[in-house]
Amino acid sequence: MSMTMAEKILARAAGLKETEAGNIVMAKIDVAMTHDLTGPLSVESFQKIGVDQVWDPEKIVVLFDHQVPADSLEAAKNHIFMRDFVKNQKITNFYDVREGVCHQVLPEKGHVVPGEVVVGSDSHTCTHGALGAFATGIGSTDMAMVFATGKLWFKVPETIKFEIEGKLGKHVYSKDVVLNIIGQIGADGANYQACEFGGETTSNMSVSDRMALCNMAIEMGGKTGLVEVDEKTISYLKGRVNKPYDSFTTDEDAKSLTTMNVDINDLEPQIACPHNVDNVKPVGEVEGTPINQIFLGSCTNGRFDDLKVAAKILKGKQISDNVRMLVIPASREIYSQALEKGLMNIFVDAGALVCNPCCGPCLGGHVGFLGPGEVSLSTSNRNFKGRQGSSEAEVYLSSAAVAAASAIKGVITDPR
Repeated sequence: MSMTMAEKILARAAGLKETEAGNIVMAKIDVAMTHDLTGPLSVESFQKIGVDQVWDPEKIVVLFDHQVPADSLEAAKNHIFMRDFVKNQKITNFYDVREGVCHQVLPEKGHVVPGEVVVGSDSHTCTHGALGAFATGIGSTDMAMVFATGKLWFKVPETIKFEIEGKLGKHVYSKDVVLNIIGQIGADGANYQACEFGGETTSNMSVSDRMALCNMAIEMGGKTGLVEVDEKTISYLKGRVNKPYDSFTTDEDAKSLTTMNVDINDLEPQIACPHNVDNVKPVGEVEGTPINQIFLGSCTNGRFDDLKVAAKILKGKQISDNVRMLVIPASREIYSQALEKGLMNIFVDAGALVCNPCCGPCLGGHVGFLGPGEVSLSTSNRNFKGRQGSSEAEVYLSSAAVAAASAIKGVITDPR
């Protein structure tokens, strides 16, 4: 039977020869991730189940990335609670406050391989589909059941494949592509579907850019994001992973597959305007909007490629006195790479604040809270009301290039 990538991966995980969209399957979990914010509720729920030991301590990954270092007494208590859990359960894959954002650290450390099922108690776990895995966010209580049994049920999703064709223009990036798609189909346009990204443009993208695509699948309602494995994927995995893996592709005649063609030849840099991710406009329509804070970072655009783009624009320039710019690398590895290449000097010389690898202001969970009436331009993935601080603040979303160009002028600016 012809199947999609998502159907093939879930069939493998459920021990079935085949499955199809709409089926309910009980899948074995290959990797389960939780962090300092959602981890405590997962652990408390696990303890209520009454099971003494997790199903497999080597398949669980625990990271601290949302409130690091602890920014409140409550956060410090949560950290202690999770460190005790890790120690008592003999979980070896533990990354404390120094390592970075979960969705960057997991691929970097080789925890994600193609063909596996990865779950995380964080909605942007779909990022890992860029490596050909079925990766999805789950609730904390679902994670408790995974801790106890190593299994979770799924309704097999239908697949919507975005065939992206065309050449990206100057200062147009994968973030602009996915924002444009979300603007076209809406925040619920891919509800509970596997969002697969294909076409020539996707093939030409780096793994870093593909992660940005898959990261935002959830922002159109998707269950997961997926990109087929190719030589770039294999090259990224080389030296990082030490386990075998299977690569799956989507059969073009799969019954549950629908296709949407996306032409990006004339695409401009895109902006998601307050207060919804699907409120997307070309940068020209909002150019000149005054901003108070710029956040360059997050699991969407905190990677080295993003920092490099921003640094090239900021080199030798000064950030506007009316703007505070936060630069937060997505991981320690990226931080070190940016230091080595001299990017951090560029940011500091331009007047930016460089912070430790973390989720930072993305969810208003750590540094960079917005006050009433303030406006943020962020390279992160959500602009919901109150997301980065005050409910009276506004958040715009953009690529790293738009963020850097806007930092210099103090208003939303077309980087081209």
